[in-house]
Amino acid sequence: MSILSVTDLHAGYQRGGAVLRAVDGVSFEMQAGETLAVVGESGCGKSTLGKALLRLVPPSAGQVVFNGIDITRLRGGALRSIRRRMQMIYQDPYGSLNPRQSIGAILTAPLVVHGIGGRAERSRLVHEMLDRVGLPAASFSRYPHEFSGGQRQRIGIARALLLKPDLVVCDEPVSALDLSIQAQILNLLAGLKQERGLSYLFISHDLSVVRYFADRVLVMYLGRIVESADHAALFDHPSHPYTRALIDAAPDPGKRRPPAPIAGELPHAGALPAGCRFHPRCPLATGLCAREEPALRTIAPGQRVACHHADAVPMNTRIKREPAEA
Repeated sequence: MSILSVTDLHAGYQRGGAVLRAVDGVSFEMQAGETLAVVGESGCGKSTLGKALLRLVPPSAGQVVFNGIDITRLRGGALRSIRRRMQMIYQDPYGSLNPRQSIGAILTAPLVVHGIGGRAERSRLVHEMLDRVGLPAASFSRYPHEFSGGQRQRIGIARALLLKPDLVVCDEPVSALDLSIQAQILNLLAGLKQERGLSYLFISHDLSVVRYFADRVLVMYLGRIVESADHAALFDHPSHPYTRALIDAAPDPGKRRPPAPIAGELPHAGALPAGCRFHPRCPLATGLCAREEPALRTIAPGQRVACHHADAVPMNTRIKREPAEA
């Protein structure tokens, strides 16, 4: 059953006289109980997509249907009611918590906003959630600066789950943490998903994390989805040159060959290239790629790709690219 259906979604920002098209015609469906990862380089539109789905960034066009309800144009109390079912875990465990409020006040606030329980009931719910995310009861009266980065992210997770949402957008939730702490947080998220039947939209640039955590993957480049596939198909048979480049560029201790940096620089979102947006950096690009933007097409069951030459190179062939600078 679909929990989220997104159709031709657009969202962006005004910078001077230019419009930055951070999300530019994105469409996908997400199933209940699924962990759907969104991957790509910094600046490709991943975080803006997550915020647009929750209406933290207003969409300029398109439709977002959550649990059968079109939330794109909801306002006031109707939007607040839906937001109780959709929550977010932020990337920065330092900047996402108010340093002037105690942890008890931070975690109680969502319950107050949504009119859940009285003071005693709210305190009980917060203490139960603190215990579930592995923090002591004494955390209630302490302040964010008294916690480590991993502990602060546990607080962010507790805040997101107190309202018992159906969908949680995880915006790079472990990127600011040490590797050993990353594993703890990912295991916590996995356990909570199983217990509560959660669906995760998991935004990340770290393919090693995505490989461990995701059921299905969307690859974004300059505001568009260029490939979508389930976990096994994407890593075993990447079809878009950008997907292959991301996989080649990811450090992997099991590989005998070193990571290969992606050639070229990410173009500015305010000056997008004509045709395929990846063609200035793509080793397979032809004149067709410079003229015509490829449509997202199905090439195998459950796998779609936006590339004119997706079948030009065998799946297990590594793409040659420019050597890294010394």
